[in-house]
Amino acid sequence: MEREIADFLVYLGSEKGLSPHTLAAYGRDLKSYAKYSQGKVEEIDADQIIEYFQTLKNKGIASSSLCRALVSIKVFFRFLKREKIILTNPTVFLESPKMWQLIPEVLTVEEVGRFLEMPDSETAIGARDKAIFMVMYASGLRVSELCGLNLGDISDDQVRVRGKGNKERVIPIASIAVDAVDDYLTRFRTEGDGPLFLSSKGKRIDRVALWERVKFYGRKAGISKEISPHTLRHSFATHLLENGADLRVIQEMLGHSNIATTDRYTHVSKKHLHEAFEKFHPKP
Repeated sequence: MEREIADFLVYLGSEKGLSPHTLAAYGRDLKSYAKYSQGKVEEIDADQIIEYFQTLKNKGIASSSLCRALVSIKVFFRFLKREKIILTNPTVFLESPKMWQLIPEVLTVEEVGRFLEMPDSETAIGARDKAIFMVMYASGLRVSELCGLNLGDISDDQVRVRGKGNKERVIPIASIAVDAVDDYLTRFRTEGDGPLFLSSKGKRIDRVALWERVKFYGRKAGISKEISPHTLRHSFATHLLENGADLRVIQEMLGHSNIATTDRYTHVSKKHLHEAFEKFHPKP
């Protein structure tokens, strides 16, 4: 594979004009994979690539590094297919949940607590952000679902959500999240209808703004993990599972039509597995 990697890097440098720093990053990622696979490029399949990323994940490699390595490998195999060095591209279907469940970070309960304490609820933006994050973590909403909430969608103990395919579901919400929403509305909002969460310009908040706010507070909380709005949803499901919630209940709350999606989506920690074994395994 060394010759193919060398040709690929020449192509990136001469035809794509990538910087030496970027070329070096591509080279490190691909040489690491070549060392793992130890095979001819035409013999590599998707399962082997997934196994490679599972190995990296088990070593504690950061999500940002995993994502960069995945990009390197996908671009490399597209190049090989275009040059007719391989007949089929094994990375075509690597956008599947089976692959991406290796990538997302999960916050610990302590990290979530730190994160939720960061917004300054004495300001309009801080109160809004605190309410947003409380609702996301308390209900496991998708970022698009959160952005789509209207003022009448949250009651004392539940939230009405319009999910994928415009399907509506009603899920429970913790009182602490409702209190955060009430605090934001009573002190900083005057409208009686319309979007629940507004941008600084008075428009419905969008996913780009939410992404930026999560990154901002993550840094402020001293969290080194690569996090996004999806991280709060993933952490919500994980913490429910680790505390004994039934997978069917989690499926309903997340709005998954297929239980297999929930099974792939949730992350079972080694600590949880160990405790379950100690609790339920019949000892002699």
